[in-house]
Amino acid sequence: MTTTKFTSAEQRKRRDERTAVIRLRFTIRRSLDNRGITTSAGIGEALGMPVGEAHGLLIRHQWREGDVERLQAAAAQLGLKE
Repeated sequence: MTTTKFTSAEQRKRRDERTAVIRLRFTIRRSLDNRGITTSAGIGEALGMPVGEAHGLLIRHQWREGDVERLQAAAAQLGLKE
């Protein structure tokens, strides 16, 4: 089994992205809760994406490429500022 070694710049970028993902998820969840949107269908509709995609984006523990951008788009859909 081989492991990928990241440069310090790559590690820093990934760490910054993980932090951004955590903050965006928290902000989006709080906004949805404040609006009384708690069902999966309601969340998908509010974020303008399929239910499964919206649910996975907000609860997924594993980082995926593009999560920051998708969460930023979801925040914008809700009218939230970063």
